[in-house]
Amino acid sequence: MYTDADLTAAVQAGAISAEAAAALRQYTEQQRQSPAVDEENFRLLSSFNDVFVVIASVLLLVAVGALGSTLDPIGAGLAVAAAAWGLAEFFTRKRRMALPSIVLLLAYVGGVGYSMLQVGKLIASNLDKNLIVLAVTLITALATWQHWRRFHVPITVAIGVAVLAGCFTTLVATLLPTTTSVGLLSCLLIAGFLVFALAMRWDMSDPKRQTQRADVAFWLHLLAAPLLVHPIFSTLGSGANLSVVAGLLIVGLYVLLAAISLLIDRRALMVSALVYVVYALNMLLKQFGEMGINFALTALLISSLLLTLSAFWHPCRMRLLRCMPQGWLRYVPSIN
Repeated sequence: MYTDADLTAAVQAGAISAEAAAALRQYTEQQRQSPAVDEENFRLLSSFNDVFVVIASVLLLVAVGALGSTLDPIGAGLAVAAAAWGLAEFFTRKRRMALPSIVLLLAYVGGVGYSMLQVGKLIASNLDKNLIVLAVTLITALATWQHWRRFHVPITVAIGVAVLAGCFTTLVATLLPTTTSVGLLSCLLIAGFLVFALAMRWDMSDPKRQTQRADVAFWLHLLAAPLLVHPIFSTLGSGANLSVVAGLLIVGLYVLLAAISLLIDRRALMVSALVYVVYALNMLLKQFGEMGINFALTALLISSLLLTLSAFWHPCRMRLLRCMPQGWLRYVPSIN
């Protein structure tokens, strides 16, 4: 129910002593036989009440959207956004409920984006479509920033950055109309490196992973991996066009991601890129068997490797860090 960020907040508020918090962390590490920093903790559910609130909130937001759409599509989106903001004032700002906060944030951002898109459709005949998309993404990013300033939900930064990545790609397509699909994929790749750098900046500001900054970094890493892998995957080919060499390159890229994940102590990179390596292995093994057997072998291989890595995460990370230059170690969580 409680994360390291909660313990840190309790210490700052004077509810418990720093020594008591440290003792609790040490006890937890001994029970789990793994350092707390390696557990990559973040809170999604505190109790079933989170699920209860989410169900009720979704029903309310759907009702608000449905009623609003009978009058005005633009107003419907704004009504959903306003309702989500109002609910967040209680369930996010006062109750600090994790899952409802994420759902209400998504509803707010989606409501604003939908309304702006409807406005764009009204003036689509007078402006270039890329300019409309650019305006929609910029306004949505601004609305997301305002939500962050008010509520500080960790996933907000990742959502805002994702919107800005779409804005960046749209801007390139607008300024350079002759840009090919490869050029746009290159924009996504650049965005992926920038998101990863931003995630590392948040991570390095809290190397012990005891504050909310670590949660922000978690979501940014989750976003960075597909932005990095998807352009390469699309360039190498897909479906029947995916060659054996391309498949091996994708698998090799995932192995590199796994090494980086170990180095920075972030499993989120591997999880969000998992679908690509599963697909690539599936296509590779298709050369040697039936589709059903092929998928089963892929799932068996990937799951076995991931479970083995999870079981021996800390020892593997210790060996990897010993091979790294000493200057690098100050940028990643230390080994206890």
